[in-house]
Amino acid sequence: MKLSVLDLCPVGEGFTAADALAQTVRGAQEAEALGYHRYWLAEHHNMPGVASAATPLVIQHVAAQTRTIRVGAGGIMLPNHAPLVVAEQFGTLATLFPGRIDLGLGRAPGTDGRTAMALRRHMAPEDSFPGDVVEVMGYLADRDGPVQAVPGRGTEVPVTILGSSLYGAQLAAYLGLPFAFASHFSPALLEEALETYRATFRPGRLQAPHATVAVGAVAAATDAEAERLRSSQVLAFARLRLGRPGKLPPPGPLEGLPPEALAGARAALAVSAVGSVATVRARLAEIAARHRPDEIIVAGMIHDPEARLASLRLVMEAFSGLSQARAA
Repeated sequence: MKLSVLDLCPVGEGFTAADALAQTVRGAQEAEALGYHRYWLAEHHNMPGVASAATPLVIQHVAAQTRTIRVGAGGIMLPNHAPLVVAEQFGTLATLFPGRIDLGLGRAPGTDGRTAMALRRHMAPEDSFPGDVVEVMGYLADRDGPVQAVPGRGTEVPVTILGSSLYGAQLAAYLGLPFAFASHFSPALLEEALETYRATFRPGRLQAPHATVAVGAVAAATDAEAERLRSSQVLAFARLRLGRPGKLPPPGPLEGLPPEALAGARAALAVSAVGSVATVRARLAEIAARHRPDEIIVAGMIHDPEARLASLRLVMEAFSGLSQARAA
């Protein structure tokens, strides 16, 4: 079981997008030094608290300032883009940084309906996601055709299907691809999706299933301090559900939120490991035993940059202890 990072490139209150991008580089460098397997960035649009909208550019920036860690998209929202453009972008990244680039593909727009229209201009009524995935993979393969991705052809950039429903699980299984479930914000169908993926998997790019589970992870010296740091994300998520998106707030009390918004945020963020090293280790062990992931990818929205780096260190400490216990 491997441990990776999903960085949503949060822009905290009192910080700028430039600050957020600089913090992302520091996070990737720290993750590399600690031995995390990969560092993924996600595509979101029209969100004041997220600075990774131009995801391939952020991936290039991070890859250029690290040396060994895999860097990629978790993910690219494919309906927003022409498959050829995605293949060219990631083929270029793979050419610049051989053996280090991942391409996670998602079906959601990563934004609201109005912004999706601004991105796509002309929205097709049919769901073309499966065909678009195959088209991207075709451009990245070493095969002839009337249209070539240059750079791109022959790079065979590893593709992962992302999802929070059974749809992505079924598609990943059908195509023989890795599957990553977005349980860090939408955990309702996690167990059923993993069961579906494993039961219906057909060998393709992979000979056996590879399932990644996303976990919201915040670690600190004490459980109380970790819960305090975590309150930033709970506040941000609740405000988003109330139609008031903004920058990531500093830690604060949750009592002022409407009860239904708070309950919804807590339910959405239920697949989490929050606390001291011992608490995080126990929670990761529970998730590993219950869901049997091949990989855990952690996402922690923490307002204070230094606390975010410290959390990465403590989460890896917790995971290393878990790995040693499993090996014994």
